[in-house]
Amino acid sequence: MQKEINRQHTKENESVKSGKVWLVGAGPSDAGLFTLRGKAVLEQADVVVYDKLVGQGVLGLIPSGTELIPVGKVSGYHPIPQHQINEILLEEALKGKKVVRLKGGDPFVFGRGGEELELLCERGVPFEIVPGITSAISVPAYNGIPVTHRDFCSSLHIITGHTKKSEEAEVDYEALVKVGGTMIFLMGVSAMPKICKGLLEAGMRKDMPAAILERGTTAHQRRVVSDLTNLPRDAEKAGIQTPAIIVVGEVCSLADQFHWAEDRPLGGLKIAVTRPRDRNSTLASMLSDQGAEVVLLPTIETEAILENTGLRENLKEIQKYQWIAFTSPAGVKVFYDEMQKMRMDIRSLNGLKFAAIGTGTKKAIEEKGIFVDLMPDVYSGEALGHALAERLKKEEKEGDRPFLLLPRAKIGTQEVTRPLDEAGISYVDLPVYETIDLEPNDMVFYDETVDYVAFTSASTVRGFTKMYPNIDYSKIEAVCIGEQTAAQARVFDMKISIAERATMESMVDCLLYKKEGERA
Repeated sequence: MQKEINRQHTKENESVKSGKVWLVGAGPSDAGLFTLRGKAVLEQADVVVYDKLVGQGVLGLIPSGTELIPVGKVSGYHPIPQHQINEILLEEALKGKKVVRLKGGDPFVFGRGGEELELLCERGVPFEIVPGITSAISVPAYNGIPVTHRDFCSSLHIITGHTKKSEEAEVDYEALVKVGGTMIFLMGVSAMPKICKGLLEAGMRKDMPAAILERGTTAHQRRVVSDLTNLPRDAEKAGIQTPAIIVVGEVCSLADQFHWAEDRPLGGLKIAVTRPRDRNSTLASMLSDQGAEVVLLPTIETEAILENTGLRENLKEIQKYQWIAFTSPAGVKVFYDEMQKMRMDIRSLNGLKFAAIGTGTKKAIEEKGIFVDLMPDVYSGEALGHALAERLKKEEKEGDRPFLLLPRAKIGTQEVTRPLDEAGISYVDLPVYETIDLEPNDMVFYDETVDYVAFTSASTVRGFTKMYPNIDYSKIEAVCIGEQTAAQARVFDMKISIAERATMESMVDCLLYKKEGERA
C-alpha cells in the first residue's frame, strides 16, 4: 500500500516538473500593447485559460490547435468561481502542460493574480508572472489624459470597489480627498453616482474635472469629460456602458488638447482581416499603422497536398518546362518546400522563366533568389492568363515551343487557364495545395462592432459566409482586393468597395479614402 502511495507521489512530482503556469497580463485590449514576452509565452502554450475581457486582437495571436478554456470573468459576472479557476490551473499543470492564464490588464492590479498563485505554491507547481499594461494607465493615455502632470498632481491612486469579502467595499473618500492627486476607479458604471457623491461629501470641490472612459484602446472607445457634479448626468445622457473606468483630477481637463487615438487616419475603425493566418500579418500591420483596430479573422487556410506524386514527378523533370507561373504565395511555398525535401535548390531551375499573379506572389518568388519575368498590370487570374498567352504565343512564333507549369490550388478557377486554352498554349495545371474553410471560432468572431471586412480573394468570401451562415450579409461593408473577389461578395449582396489595384497597399488606400469621406 505504501509503495503505491509513493508511486503516486513520484508520478505527480514528475508531472509538476514538466508542467508550469504563466500568469500573463493581456493589457487593456489593443493587441499592440501586448508585451513581447507575453506573445512568446502564448505561442508555446499547451492550454490557455482566458477571461472575457481579453481583447480579440490578443486572442487572435493564440496558435491554432492550442487547448482553450474560457472562464468568462467580467465585472459583476463570474460564471466560474475563482476557487474553481485556481483548481483548473493546478489540474492542467499536474498533467505536465504549459499553462497560460491570460488575464485582462495586469494580473496583479486587481486581477486576483495573487489568489491564483496560492494553490500553485501550496502544491509546488512552478510559475512565472508576465506583467501587462494596466487599463488604469493605458486607457486614460488613449484618451489624451496623462495620469500624472507636474502642474496638476503629485500622486496617482488606483481604487477598486470590490474586495474578496464585499462586492461593494467601502471607500475612504475623506482620505482620498485629503491626499489629492489623480484618482482612477476601476469599477462598473453603476458605481459612478456613489463615487461622485462620496467625493463631494468628503469635501472635493464641485467643479473638479472628471471623466468616464468606455471601451478604452479599442476603435470604438468613447469618453465623457465633465466635472464631479455633472459627470453622472452627462454619462447617462451619452449612454456610456461597461467596460469603463472613471478618472477624477485636474488632468482630465487635458483631454481636449491631448486626444490622439481617434485622430489617426483610420482611427475609430475596426477592420476584420480574413486572409489565412500565415499570410495576414502584412495587411494587418498596414492597417494598425494607420490607427485601425484589427481583428485577425482567417476564414480559410491552405494545406499542402500530402503525398503529391504529381508535384514530385514534375520536379524531377522540371527542365522540360520553359515557364512556371504562380497564382499565390501559398503555391510558391509548397513548391519550394517540396524542392527542399527532394534536396533540390534553385540551380535546378536554371533557364526557366517565372510569372506571378501580383506583387505578393512576386515577393514570395524573389525571396527564393529568383527574379520574376512576367507580372500583369492588373493583378487577377484572367489578366495573368492573357499576359502568359500573349508572351508564350510570341515565343512560339519566334521558333520556341514554350511549355508552362502552373502550380496552384486544387480547386483553381478557369480565369487563368481559359486564355491559355484559347491561344493553344501547352501547360500542365498542377494542384499543389488545398483551400480549407475554417470552423467558427468562439474567441475571435465577427459581430456588429466590425466596421469593414477585408477580403483578399473569392475563397475568403466563401469561407466567411460558410463560417457565418446566419448573419445579414447586406450589412457587411466589404473591401475587396479585386473584381473577382467583389463578384463573389455581390452574390451575398454585401456593400462593396474595390481596391484600385490588387495589392495590400491599395486596399489600405481604399479604406483611407472611405474614412476621409466620412470625415468630410
